[in-house]
Amino acid sequence: MTSGSVRPGESDPIPLYARAHPPAMAAMDFKIPTVLTSEELMEKAFHRASKIRKEGVSSLDTKKKTALAKVTASGDIVVTALNGYVERFPRLEKEDDFLPELVDIVIGIDRYKKALGAVNWCATRADKLRNDTLRDIRRTKDPEIVEAARRSFYGRLNSYVDRISDDLLFLQDAKNKFRRLPAVDPKLPTVVVAGFPNVGKSNLVTVLSSAEPEIAPYPFTTKGVIVGHIQDDWRKYQIIDTPGLLDREFDRRNDIEKQAVLALRYLTDVMLFVLDPSETCGFPMEMQERLLATVRKGFPGVVIIEAESKSDILKTGDDRIHFSAQTGEDMDVLTERLMEELRSVARRKAAEEEEE
Repeated sequence: MTSGSVRPGESDPIPLYARAHPPAMAAMDFKIPTVLTSEELMEKAFHRASKIRKEGVSSLDTKKKTALAKVTASGDIVVTALNGYVERFPRLEKEDDFLPELVDIVIGIDRYKKALGAVNWCATRADKLRNDTLRDIRRTKDPEIVEAARRSFYGRLNSYVDRISDDLLFLQDAKNKFRRLPAVDPKLPTVVVAGFPNVGKSNLVTVLSSAEPEIAPYPFTTKGVIVGHIQDDWRKYQIIDTPGLLDREFDRRNDIEKQAVLALRYLTDVMLFVLDPSETCGFPMEMQERLLATVRKGFPGVVIIEAESKSDILKTGDDRIHFSAQTGEDMDVLTERLMEELRSVARRKAAEEEEE
């Protein structure tokens, strides 16, 4: 952890870390296979093996060839399936990134890594057991030993898989949760919109977006994340509103919500904080300014653009951008300011990629 970081439980109300903005991770487009339960996996393996019969030149040869094929087939099914789970579930090695932080909240990263470790252990043991059993069957000339080796293999393989039954169930559930994670792309330069409810954020995201914004499920907001995109020639940028995360004061949040803001910190390249000086949103400016102050503390190093909405109702005399998404007043000014910052972020990210 870098110096100057703020740990959960210290005086700052937002448990965020003042780390350098990390390289972006791949978009959350996971192609995770269906995870079978331990019973389903063993039923599949044994069912396949039960259909196998090989012909040999003698009774012993027939038994050995059949046993070898049964052990190979059932073992291959188990080992291949388990290795597939380990390989195709997302790797979460980097701590300072959006996805690991998000997964820790939604799934539990320690339990997730434990489950994948257990599955990897079982795949390794099953692979060794299969190879050892095949060797023993090939070496013997006793038909009883052939059958005993095959039965022993079945029993031990079933025992190994049974020991990870809870881990397979956990990964089943994790797969479903991965599918419900918001469809945001951490690779894209991203604007996150903050401010109290009803200050005009959702309308603003709709006006700025090149297409109708999507409402994506998010496990710690009440309305779901609103994800839009801004086009700039051939470039695309991301603009996100997060109802339920950045629209109330942080000291009133529970631990999960605070962690959610921490995850969001790693996604945010530019913050657009919207205030409503008309106070028709239902929140006095004093409260809005206080929320802005805590957002500044929670997102160190992030450019925060302050803009006042509903200029068609009331326009103050301060130096902030004043706009009306309803009438379009000064939307071009706000858009150009956002584009300046996003272009700068895009250049920086491109330079970082060239250095890697």
